[in-house]
Amino acid sequence: MKWHRRKSLKWTAALSFFLFALIGFGRMARSSQESTPRNAGTSDMGGMVMDRNDQTHVTETMSHHMHMGPHMKMTDLRPANADDTKRADEIVKTLQTDLKKYTDYHAAIDDGYRIFLPNFPQPEYHFTNYRYGFRAAFKFDPTRPTSLLYKKTPDGYELVGAMYTAPLGSSEDALNSRVPLSVARWHLHVNICLPPRGQAQSADWTKFGPKGSITTEEECTAAGGRFMPHLFGWMVHVYPFEQDPQDVWAH
Repeated sequence: MKWHRRKSLKWTAALSFFLFALIGFGRMARSSQESTPRNAGTSDMGGMVMDRNDQTHVTETMSHHMHMGPHMKMTDLRPANADDTKRADEIVKTLQTDLKKYTDYHAAIDDGYRIFLPNFPQPEYHFTNYRYGFRAAFKFDPTRPTSLLYKKTPDGYELVGAMYTAPLGSSEDALNSRVPLSVARWHLHVNICLPPRGQAQSADWTKFGPKGSITTEEECTAAGGRFMPHLFGWMVHVYPFEQDPQDVWAH
């Protein structure tokens, strides 16, 4: 009986944590959906409130920062093997089939995907389904990526890929069980220092943000900033419609 009670308590704690994270992500999504030039709303990112200008600068730098560095943690590539290649190919084939309907971005919106910062120019727009993101915290489903990746076109959006997510505390073996590490590299945005609240527009973004020189909590505190050990959890991008295999799991 005690064992079942302990197990129940652990499950309740885990569920509460992920619900808290989901609520935070949902607030951010709704805020970005409602953003207009006249609106300077705020968003809750994993417990850290970010104003509109924080979001804009962070998104801009994250979009161009996909290599290992003080603000980016990436899994190491494991030795290639036939089983991993087969498993990765199956994921790609699944996406090639299941994402066809989302070539019309309206279908993605109808299925619960929401555009993050739609009014801010980005190389890639993340259409995120927070319900799928919640599920991904517990189980990997290749047919339900957390986000769809689109490029802006004159008349809408063009589907180019998808993004899977995994919990922050996932081990490399756990990530490998989802998408093999010999084929893809999962990434995690880390050590982010946001400028003092309300100072995003005038802040020195060579110091702050995902490309800033500040990389420790001590430096961030000294600069009057707000330190974020990480943004969200683990992520991996996949571009199933690319012809070159090297571009399918581009880092």
